[in-house]
Amino acid sequence: MAGDDELKRIRDRIDQIDEQLQTLISERARCALEVAAAKRARGDDVFYRPEREAQVLQTVNARNTGPLDEPTMTRLFREIMSACLALQRPMTVAYLGPEGTFTEAAVRKHFGHSVGTRPLAAIDEVFREVEAGTADFGVVPIENSSEGAVDHTLDMFMSSPLKICSEVELRVHHNLMGTMPTLDGVKRIYAHRMALAQCREWLDTHFAGIEREAVSSNAEAARRARGEEGAAAIASAHAAEVYGLKLLAQNIEDEPDNTTRFLVIGRSIAQPSGRDKTSLLLSTANRPGALYRLLAPLAEHGITMTRIESRPSRRGMWDYVFFIDIAGHCRDSGVATAIAALELEAAMVKILGSYPES
Repeated sequence: MAGDDELKRIRDRIDQIDEQLQTLISERARCALEVAAAKRARGDDVFYRPEREAQVLQTVNARNTGPLDEPTMTRLFREIMSACLALQRPMTVAYLGPEGTFTEAAVRKHFGHSVGTRPLAAIDEVFREVEAGTADFGVVPIENSSEGAVDHTLDMFMSSPLKICSEVELRVHHNLMGTMPTLDGVKRIYAHRMALAQCREWLDTHFAGIEREAVSSNAEAARRARGEEGAAAIASAHAAEVYGLKLLAQNIEDEPDNTTRFLVIGRSIAQPSGRDKTSLLLSTANRPGALYRLLAPLAEHGITMTRIESRPSRRGMWDYVFFIDIAGHCRDSGVATAIAALELEAAMVKILGSYPES
């Protein structure tokens, strides 16, 4: 039949394209090995370059004409890059675990599935693992679009020598899960405190009288729900798969655009990518107008500040430090000039990192 002939023709064309794709991917992998050999020959052992990967993905999106959308095309190229990087040098990434957390999802989104991972129980453990060199990089949450900053991560930067190498933004969808067949069987709900806050209105509507208990992570919540009769958890769909739970209700977050930002931490600052962000830690004397004078150099040099958070310095009562994000790389001339002016006014200026924008 004519229709069958046309279908066969299209499928034959797909087979030819698949063969070409496989050949080109293998050629790209061989080039990656040549890059690794050239780097080793000159004594360079740094293979993950966040600025280079950001530039590649920006180019991929710029030349994309469909029908696949940009996130899909980015994800495909990310996996190819991940596999090629693993050929050059296997890497280990520590993250806030256990398996099934949104932080693990951020690791996979940024590094792909060819990287080795090490789930840890607390944010400070992630920092220590990278500082000790037993993990190449770490991924930790820094802020949520509806619940604000993750204070523990901010506090770690006060004493840690690590730098921010990159950032990841992840759209977060929360799900209620458990071993029971219906919502009627839910007697107790476990979740991380931020997940409970992000689902507060939904929980108040559907489970006003049900006990809610905050735990160390949503994956831990799922683990508990697996083993306790009447217990349910708020976690990712992936956590339901990992812990063998039924999805009782999906996308229960109060804000439909609920997004969490994660930081990739390592031991060096990324090179400029052309579209960067710089994070700074500042402190100043506690006197009238101090914050105004501290930030004035940014305005004077035309530097855009995209975020500011304050935290107790732990050096004295009512003494604070400020975390700010600005547009640009610390090696950009305008940013470098502004930072130099900041150093004249501030009691402390610490560059936490310059890195490609998510």
